[in-house]
Amino acid sequence: MDMDIQNKKIELIQWLSTLNDESIIEKIMKLRESEKIDWWNEISKEEKESIEQGIKDADSGKLKSHLEARKLYEKWL
Repeated sequence: MDMDIQNKKIELIQWLSTLNDESIIEKIMKLRESEKIDWWNEISKEEKESIEQGIKDADSGKLKSHLEARKLYEKWL
């Protein structure tokens, strides 16, 4: 598997080295920058609070089994 990813990287490097289309290069640069962004900094305060509350609930054992959750939300699934 490692060799497969290495081959893909080499193929991309070779392709990129011959690329002359500036718009594609800009898209790749934007993709690279977006990969650096921490999603936590991009979500709302309410979303962060909801996630933090979920973690607290899980830590304190306030969990429902998968079966219970499916029963509760079955009409929407």
